[in-house]
Amino acid sequence: MIRTDKWPLHATAQQRHLVRLTLAEYRQFCRALSVVVLSNWPSLQQAPSFAAAVERLMHPTKKNPSPRHLYFAKRFYKFPSYLRRAAIEFVKGQVSSYLTRYRAWQSGDRARRDAKPPRFNPIAGCYPVMYRGQLVKFDAEFTTASLKLWDGNEWLWHEVAIKAVRQRHHLGTIKSPTLVLNRRCHLAVPVEMTPPSLPDRQRVCAVDLGINTLATASIVTPNGTVAARGGFHPAADMDRRDKRATLIRRKARKTAKLSKGFGRTWYRKAQHINEQMAQQTSRRLVDFALEHGADVIVLEDLKGWRPRAGKKRSGLRQRFHHWLHRRLATLIEQKMVEAGGRVVHVYPRGTSSWAFDGSGRIKRDKAQHELATFQNGKQYNADLNASYNIGARYWAWKYKLTRRKDGQLSAGKRSPDKPRTPVTLSTLWRREPEAPHRYVA
Repeated sequence: MIRTDKWPLHATAQQRHLVRLTLAEYRQFCRALSVVVLSNWPSLQQAPSFAAAVERLMHPTKKNPSPRHLYFAKRFYKFPSYLRRAAIEFVKGQVSSYLTRYRAWQSGDRARRDAKPPRFNPIAGCYPVMYRGQLVKFDAEFTTASLKLWDGNEWLWHEVAIKAVRQRHHLGTIKSPTLVLNRRCHLAVPVEMTPPSLPDRQRVCAVDLGINTLATASIVTPNGTVAARGGFHPAADMDRRDKRATLIRRKARKTAKLSKGFGRTWYRKAQHINEQMAQQTSRRLVDFALEHGADVIVLEDLKGWRPRAGKKRSGLRQRFHHWLHRRLATLIEQKMVEAGGRVVHVYPRGTSSWAFDGSGRIKRDKAQHELATFQNGKQYNADLNASYNIGARYWAWKYKLTRRKDGQLSAGKRSPDKPRTPVTLSTLWRREPEAPHRYVA
């Protein structure tokens, strides 16, 4: 498993200028190299070694004194060999992606009938890979990085201070970082890690991602016992985000036709607040699961789900637009896998609309929507009720109480027209412990 850390560099104005020159030189090399690779793509595909075949076309050596393209030896004098091979691999990916998208466009696979053909951009996401020992060197404490940079005449070593590092590099092996320059300069450092193996304590952390409460978690055991529960709702951050959304909505109502880039600053700030909430909430959820001995986090499979409620430019539609269900699911899975656990997705329909005690469908309170009323008159938190059912569906699937991963109990072969009962927490209470055929071998 590889995780990438961001190490910001404390570069001076002169060093930032050198990094800018290095990035421009590398991109010019990739742009020129893309012409060679694109024009010789069929023959390069047949070569045993793609990088060696490209080097024979443009790099002079003792055995190859007169390559076909002498422009590279004259224009890019003493270009580092490791950087040249990194550029070859990058351009190979760019050309392959472009040709794949162009063939799909030619075959009629288009988003619209009048869609234009894809454009070839050889420098999209193009940053130099600094091979360790050849283009970058670190000191023992990882406080200084020695970078080989282009100053306009030659490639020289320059020592740049590192502002801060995470502790992830102590848990794995550092691979070759990438030098990135946007508004600031930093190193994207990949670390190869081997995650630990968590013991199976027969506990799962079921998480319900909602709009009223961002995340509600509960620890569920195979016999239907809820060992712990908790709510994760950064209300202050959500208020700050909603304040930007209110400004956007007010301006939009006063504008007949929204121009390109309308509310760009407010959208950007709201997006950054959402990202911060997703990062912090996912970390708290994973810590909650590990603290209570759960090695599995169970989520609803909401990939591809689109809301239907809310009118255009309404507050409800905007709330759905800022919902973090996919971003949270992605971050939870990344963090949990790194900790040695895993994430399982279950069928989502019915988890929020059926009572966990098996009494039937619930009824939401119109004034307080997070409050649910059961058929027997009991009132309960709707998000907690959903998290219990999510955990129950995982155990029902694991112990073969359902034939498929659809969250419903089978009605049997003799009654195909009878509606199947959704799996709730009460299903685990009624499970017969002496039925060994329902357990995974």
